[in-house]
Amino acid sequence: MGKEFFPQRPDSRPTIYAYEDTNPQYRGLIKVGYTTVDVQTRLAQQYPTLRPGKLPYRVILEESAMRNDGSAFSDHDVHRYLRTRGIRNPDGEWFKCSIAAIKAAVIAIRTGEMNEENRSLDFRMRPEQVAAVEKTVDYFKSFSKESPEKPPHFLWNAKMRFGKTFAAYQLAKRLEWRKVLVLTFKPAVQSAWEEDLKCHIDFRGWQFISPDGLSYEQADKKRPIVCFGSFQDYLGKNKSTGGIKTKNEWVHATNWDCVILDEYHYGAWRENAKELFEAEDKYEIEFGAGVGIEDFDEEIMPITTNAYLYLSGTPFRAIASGEFIEEQIFNWTYSDEQRSKQEWKGGDNPYAPLPRMVLLTYQLPDSLREIAMQGEFNEFDLNVFFSAEGNGNKAKFTYENEVQKWLNLIRGAFQETTIDNLKLGVRKPPMPFSDTRLLLCHAKHSCAEAEQVLSRLPCHCCRR
Repeated sequence: MGKEFFPQRPDSRPTIYAYEDTNPQYRGLIKVGYTTVDVQTRLAQQYPTLRPGKLPYRVILEESAMRNDGSAFSDHDVHRYLRTRGIRNPDGEWFKCSIAAIKAAVIAIRTGEMNEENRSLDFRMRPEQVAAVEKTVDYFKSFSKESPEKPPHFLWNAKMRFGKTFAAYQLAKRLEWRKVLVLTFKPAVQSAWEEDLKCHIDFRGWQFISPDGLSYEQADKKRPIVCFGSFQDYLGKNKSTGGIKTKNEWVHATNWDCVILDEYHYGAWRENAKELFEAEDKYEIEFGAGVGIEDFDEEIMPITTNAYLYLSGTPFRAIASGEFIEEQIFNWTYSDEQRSKQEWKGGDNPYAPLPRMVLLTYQLPDSLREIAMQGEFNEFDLNVFFSAEGNGNKAKFTYENEVQKWLNLIRGAFQETTIDNLKLGVRKPPMPFSDTRLLLCHAKHSCAEAEQVLSRLPCHCCRR
Protein backbone atom coordinates (compact mmCIF):
# COMPACT_ATOMS: atom_id res chain seq x y z
CA MET A 1 0.00 0.00 0.00
CA GLY A 2 2.81 2.39 0.91
CA LYS A 3 4.57 1.83 -2.39
CA GLU A 4 1.35 2.47 -4.27
CA PHE A 5 0.74 5.87 -2.69
CA PHE A 6 4.35 6.87 -2.06
CA PRO A 7 6.49 5.56 -4.94
CA GLN A 8 10.14 5.16 -4.04
CA ARG A 9 12.61 7.43 -5.77
CA PRO A 10 14.97 5.33 -7.92
CA ASP A 11 18.75 5.50 -7.51
CA SER A 12 19.24 6.31 -11.20
CA ARG A 13 18.47 9.63 -12.85
CA PRO A 14 15.67 9.09 -15.38
CA THR A 15 15.98 11.60 -18.19
CA ILE A 16 13.87 12.57 -21.17
CA TYR A 17 16.07 13.76 -24.01
CA ALA A 18 15.50 15.06 -27.52
CA TYR A 19 17.86 15.42 -30.43
CA GLU A 20 17.99 16.30 -34.12
CA ASP A 21 19.63 14.12 -36.79
CA THR A 22 21.31 15.84 -39.73
CA ASN A 23 20.61 13.00 -42.17
CA PRO A 24 18.19 14.16 -44.93
CA GLN A 25 15.44 11.67 -44.08
CA TYR A 26 15.12 13.16 -40.57
CA ARG A 27 15.16 16.82 -41.57
CA GLY A 28 12.60 18.83 -39.59
CA LEU A 29 12.04 16.00 -37.09
CA ILE A 30 12.97 15.59 -33.44
CA LYS A 31 13.48 12.29 -31.66
CA VAL A 32 12.30 11.97 -28.08
CA GLY A 33 13.90 9.27 -25.94
CA TYR A 34 14.40 8.09 -22.37
CA THR A 35 17.51 7.00 -20.48
CA THR A 36 18.74 6.32 -16.96
CA VAL A 37 22.37 6.94 -17.93
CA ASP A 38 24.18 9.94 -19.36
CA VAL A 39 22.50 11.14 -22.56
CA GLN A 40 25.71 11.14 -24.60
CA THR A 41 26.41 7.60 -23.44
CA ARG A 42 22.94 6.54 -24.54
CA LEU A 43 23.32 8.17 -27.95
CA ALA A 44 26.71 6.53 -28.40
CA GLN A 45 24.89 3.20 -28.02
CA GLN A 46 22.48 4.20 -30.79
CA TYR A 47 25.32 5.28 -33.12
CA PRO A 48 28.00 2.65 -32.28
CA THR A 49 29.94 2.92 -35.56
CA LEU A 50 30.48 6.68 -35.48
CA ARG A 51 33.78 8.31 -34.62
CA PRO A 52 34.00 11.26 -32.18
CA GLY A 53 33.82 14.56 -34.02
CA LYS A 54 31.71 13.04 -36.82
CA LEU A 55 28.40 12.93 -34.95
CA PRO A 56 25.30 13.53 -37.12
CA TYR A 57 23.08 14.50 -34.21
CA ARG A 58 22.62 17.44 -31.85
CA VAL A 59 21.09 17.14 -28.38
CA ILE A 60 18.55 19.95 -27.88
CA LEU A 61 16.78 18.91 -24.66
CA GLU A 62 17.56 17.13 -21.39
CA GLU A 63 14.81 17.12 -18.75
CA SER A 64 14.27 15.14 -15.57
CA ALA A 65 11.77 12.29 -15.99
CA MET A 66 10.74 12.47 -12.32
CA ARG A 67 7.21 13.45 -11.33
CA ASN A 68 6.58 15.75 -8.38
CA ASP A 69 5.42 12.74 -6.33
CA GLY A 70 8.78 10.99 -6.78
CA SER A 71 7.73 8.49 -9.47
CA ALA A 72 9.27 8.36 -12.93
CA PHE A 73 7.73 8.53 -16.39
CA SER A 74 9.10 7.43 -19.76
CA ASP A 75 9.38 8.67 -23.31
CA HIS A 76 6.22 6.72 -24.16
CA ASP A 77 4.26 9.06 -21.89
CA VAL A 78 5.70 12.03 -23.76
CA HIS A 79 4.96 10.42 -27.13
CA ARG A 80 1.37 9.77 -26.12
CA TYR A 81 0.91 13.33 -24.87
CA LEU A 82 2.34 14.82 -28.08
CA ARG A 83 0.02 12.69 -30.22
CA THR A 84 -3.00 13.85 -28.20
CA ARG A 85 -1.95 17.42 -29.06
CA GLY A 86 -2.22 16.60 -32.76
CA ILE A 87 1.53 16.66 -33.39
CA ARG A 88 2.61 14.60 -36.39
CA ASN A 89 4.46 11.40 -35.56
CA PRO A 90 5.60 9.99 -38.93
CA ASP A 91 8.11 7.46 -37.62
CA GLY A 92 7.84 6.02 -34.11
CA GLU A 93 9.87 8.23 -31.76
CA TRP A 94 10.34 11.03 -34.28
CA PHE A 95 8.05 14.06 -34.12
CA LYS A 96 7.51 17.07 -36.34
CA CYS A 97 7.26 19.84 -33.73
CA SER A 98 9.16 22.54 -31.88
CA ILE A 99 11.39 21.99 -28.87
CA ALA A 100 8.99 24.18 -26.86
CA ALA A 101 6.17 21.68 -27.53
CA ILE A 102 8.27 18.81 -26.17
CA LYS A 103 9.28 20.78 -23.08
CA ALA A 104 5.62 21.69 -22.48
CA ALA A 105 4.70 18.00 -22.68
CA VAL A 106 7.37 17.08 -20.11
CA ILE A 107 6.17 19.79 -17.73
CA ALA A 108 2.54 18.70 -18.09
CA ILE A 109 3.39 15.07 -17.30
CA ARG A 110 5.73 15.99 -14.44
CA THR A 111 3.16 18.21 -12.73
CA GLY A 112 0.22 15.92 -13.49
CA GLU A 113 -1.76 18.73 -15.14
CA MET A 114 -2.98 18.97 -18.70
CA ASN A 115 -1.04 21.83 -20.24
CA GLU A 116 -3.86 23.12 -22.42
CA GLU A 117 -2.04 26.30 -23.42
CA ASN A 118 1.20 24.52 -24.36
CA ARG A 119 3.22 26.26 -21.65
CA SER A 120 6.93 25.51 -21.75
CA LEU A 121 8.46 27.93 -19.19
CA ASP A 122 8.82 26.97 -15.53
CA PHE A 123 11.69 29.09 -14.18
CA ARG A 124 11.42 30.76 -10.78
CA MET A 125 12.02 34.33 -9.65
CA ARG A 126 15.58 35.37 -8.88
CA PRO A 127 16.29 36.83 -5.39
CA GLU A 128 16.08 40.45 -6.56
CA GLN A 129 12.72 39.82 -8.24
CA VAL A 130 11.41 38.30 -5.01
CA ALA A 131 12.69 41.38 -3.16
CA ALA A 132 10.92 43.72 -5.60
CA VAL A 133 7.62 41.87 -5.18
CA GLU A 134 7.92 41.78 -1.38
CA LYS A 135 8.76 45.49 -1.04
CA THR A 136 5.89 46.45 -3.35
CA VAL A 137 3.40 44.24 -1.51
CA ASP A 138 4.44 45.71 1.85
CA TYR A 139 4.11 49.27 0.57
CA PHE A 140 0.73 48.72 -1.11
CA LYS A 141 -0.69 47.15 2.04
CA SER A 142 0.62 49.83 4.39
CA PHE A 143 -0.52 52.66 2.08
CA SER A 144 -4.02 51.19 1.78
CA LYS A 145 -4.36 51.20 5.57
CA GLU A 146 -3.24 54.83 5.86
CA SER A 147 -5.03 56.22 2.78
CA PRO A 148 -7.71 53.78 1.66
CA GLU A 149 -9.33 56.39 -0.61
CA LYS A 150 -6.20 56.84 -2.77
CA PRO A 151 -4.44 54.36 -5.10
CA PRO A 152 -0.76 53.79 -4.18
CA HIS A 153 1.92 54.04 -6.82
CA PHE A 154 5.31 52.31 -6.84
CA LEU A 155 8.35 52.42 -9.13
CA TRP A 156 10.67 49.61 -10.19
CA ASN A 157 13.89 51.30 -11.26
CA ALA A 158 15.57 48.22 -12.67
CA LYS A 159 18.21 47.59 -15.33
CA MET A 160 17.48 45.94 -18.65
CA ARG A 161 16.93 42.16 -18.43
CA PHE A 162 15.80 42.43 -14.81
CA GLY A 163 12.62 40.60 -15.78
CA LYS A 164 10.16 43.36 -14.89
CA THR A 165 7.39 41.72 -16.92
CA PHE A 166 7.67 38.33 -15.22
CA ALA A 167 8.03 39.86 -11.75
CA ALA A 168 5.01 42.14 -12.35
CA TYR A 169 2.89 39.09 -13.16
CA GLN A 170 4.13 37.40 -9.98
CA LEU A 171 3.10 40.51 -8.05
CA ALA A 172 -0.37 40.25 -9.61
CA LYS A 173 -0.63 36.63 -8.47
CA ARG A 174 0.60 37.47 -4.98
CA LEU A 175 -2.02 40.20 -4.54
CA GLU A 176 -4.70 38.10 -6.28
CA TRP A 177 -5.38 40.72 -8.93
CA ARG A 178 -7.82 39.64 -11.64
CA LYS A 179 -7.87 42.71 -13.90
CA VAL A 180 -4.53 44.25 -14.86
CA LEU A 181 -4.10 47.00 -17.44
CA VAL A 182 -0.63 47.41 -18.97
CA LEU A 183 -0.09 50.76 -20.66
CA THR A 184 3.14 51.39 -22.48
CA PHE A 185 4.78 54.32 -24.17
CA LYS A 186 6.55 51.81 -26.43
CA PRO A 187 4.12 49.30 -28.03
CA ALA A 188 6.98 47.17 -29.38
CA VAL A 189 7.31 45.51 -25.95
CA GLN A 190 4.00 43.65 -26.39
CA SER A 191 5.69 40.35 -27.35
CA ALA A 192 7.52 40.17 -24.00
CA TRP A 193 4.33 40.71 -22.00
CA GLU A 194 2.39 38.22 -24.10
CA GLU A 195 5.05 35.48 -24.07
CA ASP A 196 5.50 35.46 -20.29
CA LEU A 197 1.76 35.26 -19.64
CA LYS A 198 1.01 32.62 -22.26
CA CYS A 199 4.09 30.42 -21.91
CA HIS A 200 4.86 30.21 -18.17
CA ILE A 201 3.10 27.55 -16.10
CA ASP A 202 2.62 29.99 -13.18
CA PHE A 203 0.04 31.97 -15.15
CA ARG A 204 -2.15 29.15 -16.32
CA GLY A 205 -5.71 30.37 -16.83
CA TRP A 206 -4.80 34.03 -17.38
CA GLN A 207 -5.91 35.71 -20.61
CA PHE A 208 -4.01 38.28 -22.67
CA ILE A 209 -6.09 41.00 -24.36
CA SER A 210 -4.47 43.17 -27.02
CA PRO A 211 -5.55 45.24 -30.05
CA ASP A 212 -4.37 42.56 -32.48
CA GLY A 213 -5.29 39.48 -30.41
CA LEU A 214 -7.99 38.33 -28.01
CA SER A 215 -10.66 41.00 -27.50
CA TYR A 216 -12.47 41.84 -24.29
CA GLU A 217 -15.73 40.54 -25.77
CA GLN A 218 -14.09 37.17 -26.51
CA ALA A 219 -12.47 36.82 -23.08
CA ASP A 220 -13.88 34.64 -20.30
CA LYS A 221 -14.95 37.18 -17.66
CA LYS A 222 -14.61 34.55 -14.91
CA ARG A 223 -10.86 34.22 -15.50
CA PRO A 224 -8.12 36.80 -14.80
CA ILE A 225 -7.19 39.14 -17.64
CA VAL A 226 -4.21 41.26 -18.60
CA CYS A 227 -5.08 43.98 -21.09
CA PHE A 228 -2.13 45.38 -23.03
CA GLY A 229 -2.21 48.56 -25.06
CA SER A 230 -0.43 51.79 -25.82
CA PHE A 231 -0.89 54.87 -23.69
CA GLN A 232 -1.68 56.75 -26.87
CA ASP A 233 -4.43 54.38 -28.02
CA TYR A 234 -6.34 53.76 -24.80
CA LEU A 235 -6.09 57.32 -23.49
CA GLY A 236 -6.23 59.19 -26.78
CA LYS A 237 -9.34 61.06 -27.84
CA ASN A 238 -10.70 62.17 -31.20
CA LYS A 239 -11.59 65.82 -31.67
CA SER A 240 -14.22 64.80 -34.19
CA THR A 241 -16.20 62.81 -31.61
CA GLY A 242 -15.18 64.85 -28.60
CA GLY A 243 -14.66 61.85 -26.38
CA ILE A 244 -13.17 58.44 -25.82
CA LYS A 245 -12.88 56.14 -28.80
CA THR A 246 -15.86 53.79 -28.94
CA LYS A 247 -13.69 50.67 -29.18
CA ASN A 248 -11.97 51.59 -25.88
CA GLU A 249 -14.99 52.52 -23.79
CA TRP A 250 -14.80 49.23 -21.86
CA VAL A 251 -11.25 50.09 -20.74
CA HIS A 252 -12.51 53.29 -19.11
CA ALA A 253 -15.61 51.61 -17.65
CA THR A 254 -13.56 48.91 -15.89
CA ASN A 255 -12.21 49.41 -12.38
CA TRP A 256 -8.74 47.87 -12.66
CA ASP A 257 -6.88 46.15 -9.83
CA CYS A 258 -3.68 47.73 -11.12
CA VAL A 259 -2.49 49.89 -13.98
CA ILE A 260 1.11 49.10 -14.96
CA LEU A 261 3.01 51.85 -16.79
CA ASP A 262 5.79 50.17 -18.76
CA GLU A 263 8.80 51.98 -20.25
CA TYR A 264 7.77 54.98 -18.18
CA HIS A 265 10.84 57.00 -19.12
CA TYR A 266 9.37 57.48 -22.62
CA GLY A 267 6.50 59.42 -21.15
CA ALA A 268 5.74 62.12 -19.31
CA TRP A 269 6.40 65.08 -17.38
CA ARG A 270 3.08 66.78 -16.66
CA GLU A 271 2.85 69.74 -19.05
CA ASN A 272 1.14 68.44 -22.17
CA ALA A 273 -0.96 65.46 -21.07
CA LYS A 274 -4.27 67.11 -21.96
CA GLU A 275 -3.04 67.75 -25.48
CA LEU A 276 -2.14 64.07 -25.81
CA PHE A 277 -5.58 62.96 -24.63
CA GLU A 278 -7.15 65.11 -27.34
CA ALA A 279 -4.78 63.99 -30.08
CA GLU A 280 -6.09 62.96 -33.47
CA ASP A 281 -5.38 59.47 -34.76
CA LYS A 282 -2.68 60.64 -37.17
CA TYR A 283 -0.55 61.80 -34.25
CA GLU A 284 -0.88 58.49 -32.45
CA ILE A 285 1.25 56.83 -35.10
CA GLU A 286 4.09 59.15 -34.11
CA PHE A 287 3.42 58.68 -30.41
CA GLY A 288 3.48 54.90 -30.90
CA ALA A 289 7.19 55.09 -31.59
CA GLY A 290 7.77 57.15 -28.46
CA VAL A 291 7.94 60.42 -30.39
CA GLY A 292 6.15 63.47 -29.07
CA ILE A 293 5.09 62.02 -25.71
CA GLU A 294 5.56 64.81 -23.23
CA ASP A 295 3.51 64.01 -20.20
CA PHE A 296 1.52 61.63 -18.07
CA ASP A 297 -0.46 62.59 -15.00
CA GLU A 298 -2.42 60.19 -12.80
CA GLU A 299 -4.79 62.93 -11.67
CA ILE A 300 -6.20 63.59 -15.13
CA MET A 301 -6.10 60.03 -16.44
CA PRO A 302 -9.68 58.94 -17.20
CA ILE A 303 -9.17 55.40 -15.90
CA THR A 304 -9.89 54.08 -12.40
CA THR A 305 -7.58 51.67 -10.61
CA ASN A 306 -6.69 50.44 -7.15
CA ALA A 307 -2.91 50.73 -7.67
CA TYR A 308 -0.21 51.94 -10.05
CA LEU A 309 3.08 50.18 -10.84
CA TYR A 310 5.69 52.07 -12.88
CA LEU A 311 8.45 50.18 -14.71
CA SER A 312 11.57 51.77 -16.13
CA GLY A 313 15.29 51.27 -16.52
CA THR A 314 16.03 55.00 -16.64
CA PRO A 315 13.42 56.95 -14.63
CA PHE A 316 15.89 59.70 -13.75
CA ARG A 317 13.56 62.64 -14.25
CA ALA A 318 10.76 61.02 -12.24
CA ILE A 319 13.14 60.42 -9.34
CA ALA A 320 14.81 63.84 -9.56
CA SER A 321 11.44 65.59 -9.57
CA GLY A 322 10.45 63.93 -6.30
CA GLU A 323 7.57 62.06 -7.93
CA PHE A 324 8.58 58.97 -5.94
CA ILE A 325 10.07 58.86 -2.46
CA GLU A 326 12.55 56.23 -1.31
CA GLU A 327 9.97 53.83 0.13
CA GLN A 328 8.10 53.89 -3.19
CA ILE A 329 11.08 52.72 -5.22
CA PHE A 330 12.82 49.41 -5.75
CA ASN A 331 16.27 49.84 -7.33
CA TRP A 332 18.32 47.22 -9.12
CA THR A 333 21.44 48.28 -11.04
CA TYR A 334 24.23 46.61 -12.99
CA SER A 335 26.44 47.05 -9.92
CA ASP A 336 23.89 45.21 -7.76
CA GLU A 337 23.83 42.36 -10.26
CA GLN A 338 27.62 42.08 -10.42
CA ARG A 339 27.85 42.15 -6.62
CA SER A 340 25.26 39.36 -6.33
CA LYS A 341 27.20 37.29 -8.82
CA GLN A 342 30.42 37.58 -6.82
CA GLU A 343 28.84 37.05 -3.39
CA TRP A 344 26.64 34.06 -4.26
CA LYS A 345 27.25 31.10 -1.98
CA GLY A 346 26.81 27.49 -3.08
CA GLY A 347 25.75 26.08 -6.44
CA ASP A 348 22.99 27.04 -8.88
CA ASN A 349 24.17 30.63 -9.10
CA PRO A 350 21.49 32.35 -11.23
CA TYR A 351 23.98 35.07 -12.15
CA ALA A 352 26.72 32.71 -13.36
CA PRO A 353 25.89 33.08 -17.09
CA LEU A 354 26.23 36.87 -16.87
CA PRO A 355 29.45 38.39 -18.22
CA ARG A 356 31.81 40.26 -15.93
CA MET A 357 31.30 43.99 -16.29
CA VAL A 358 33.91 46.68 -15.69
CA LEU A 359 32.27 50.07 -15.05
CA LEU A 360 34.41 53.09 -15.85
CA THR A 361 33.56 56.56 -14.56
CA TYR A 362 35.04 59.98 -15.13
CA GLN A 363 34.55 63.41 -13.59
CA LEU A 364 33.42 66.34 -15.66
CA PRO A 365 35.39 69.57 -15.24
CA ASP A 366 33.49 72.42 -13.59
CA SER A 367 33.48 74.41 -16.82
CA LEU A 368 31.29 71.71 -18.38
CA ARG A 369 29.18 70.84 -15.37
CA GLU A 370 28.00 74.39 -14.77
CA ILE A 371 26.24 74.45 -18.15
CA ALA A 372 23.81 71.74 -17.01
CA MET A 373 23.45 72.97 -13.40
CA GLN A 374 20.80 75.55 -14.22
CA GLY A 375 17.71 73.40 -13.75
CA GLU A 376 15.05 73.53 -11.06
CA PHE A 377 16.98 71.27 -8.67
CA ASN A 378 20.44 72.68 -9.41
CA GLU A 379 21.66 69.25 -10.51
CA PHE A 380 23.43 68.07 -13.62
CA ASP A 381 20.83 67.45 -16.33
CA LEU A 382 21.77 65.53 -19.46
CA ASN A 383 18.69 66.86 -21.25
CA VAL A 384 19.92 70.40 -20.70
CA PHE A 385 23.52 69.62 -21.62
CA PHE A 386 22.57 67.91 -24.90
CA SER A 387 19.56 70.08 -25.71
CA ALA A 388 19.18 71.08 -29.36
CA GLU A 389 17.44 73.76 -31.38
CA GLY A 390 16.33 74.03 -34.97
CA ASN A 391 14.97 71.39 -37.33
CA GLY A 392 16.35 69.19 -40.09
CA ASN A 393 19.65 70.30 -41.54
CA LYS A 394 19.52 73.43 -39.41
CA ALA A 395 19.37 71.53 -36.09
CA LYS A 396 22.32 72.05 -33.76
CA PHE A 397 23.28 71.63 -30.10
CA THR A 398 22.31 74.57 -27.94
CA TYR A 399 25.66 74.31 -26.10
CA GLU A 400 27.70 73.28 -29.10
CA ASN A 401 31.07 74.39 -27.68
CA GLU A 402 30.53 72.52 -24.41
CA VAL A 403 29.45 69.33 -26.19
CA GLN A 404 32.61 69.52 -28.29
CA LYS A 405 34.67 69.94 -25.12
CA TRP A 406 32.99 66.83 -23.68
CA LEU A 407 33.91 64.85 -26.82
CA ASN A 408 37.48 66.06 -26.44
CA LEU A 409 37.42 65.03 -22.78
CA ILE A 410 36.45 61.40 -23.38
CA ARG A 411 39.13 61.23 -26.11
CA GLY A 412 41.71 62.52 -23.62
CA ALA A 413 42.19 65.73 -25.58
CA PHE A 414 40.54 68.30 -23.31
CA GLN A 415 43.25 70.90 -22.91
CA GLU A 416 42.29 72.25 -19.46
CA THR A 417 42.37 68.80 -17.85
CA THR A 418 45.57 67.80 -19.64
CA ILE A 419 47.42 70.93 -18.47
CA ASP A 420 46.18 70.58 -14.87
CA ASN A 421 47.32 66.96 -14.71
CA LEU A 422 50.74 67.85 -16.08
CA LYS A 423 51.17 70.61 -13.50
CA LEU A 424 50.15 68.37 -10.62
CA GLY A 425 52.05 65.37 -11.89
CA VAL A 426 48.91 63.23 -11.50
CA ARG A 427 48.80 59.86 -13.24
CA LYS A 428 45.20 59.00 -14.06
CA PRO A 429 43.67 56.12 -15.99
CA PRO A 430 43.02 56.81 -19.67
CA MET A 431 39.61 58.18 -20.63
CA PRO A 432 37.09 55.88 -22.39
CA PHE A 433 38.13 56.76 -25.93
CA SER A 434 41.64 58.04 -25.35
CA ASP A 435 43.60 54.77 -25.34
CA THR A 436 43.47 52.36 -28.27
CA ARG A 437 43.88 49.43 -25.89
CA LEU A 438 40.45 50.18 -24.46
CA LEU A 439 38.94 49.89 -27.92
CA LEU A 440 40.08 46.31 -28.49
CA CYS A 441 36.62 44.96 -27.74
CA HIS A 442 35.17 47.00 -30.57
CA ALA A 443 38.02 46.59 -33.04
CA LYS A 444 38.92 42.92 -32.55
CA HIS A 445 36.07 41.56 -30.41
CA SER A 446 38.74 40.53 -27.89
CA CYS A 447 37.21 41.00 -24.45
CA ALA A 448 40.04 39.03 -22.84
CA GLU A 449 42.66 41.46 -24.14
CA ALA A 450 40.63 44.45 -23.02
CA GLU A 451 40.22 43.00 -19.52
CA GLN A 452 44.00 42.53 -19.29
CA VAL A 453 44.42 46.21 -20.11
CA LEU A 454 41.79 47.25 -17.57
CA SER A 455 43.36 45.11 -14.86
CA ARG A 456 46.61 47.08 -15.22
CA LEU A 457 44.96 50.49 -14.92
CA PRO A 458 45.32 52.42 -11.62
CA CYS A 459 42.21 52.52 -9.44
CA HIS A 460 40.57 55.88 -8.63
CA CYS A 461 39.48 54.64 -5.19
CA CYS A 462 42.66 53.14 -3.75
CA ARG A 463 45.21 54.64 -6.20
CA ARG A 464 46.69 51.23 -6.95
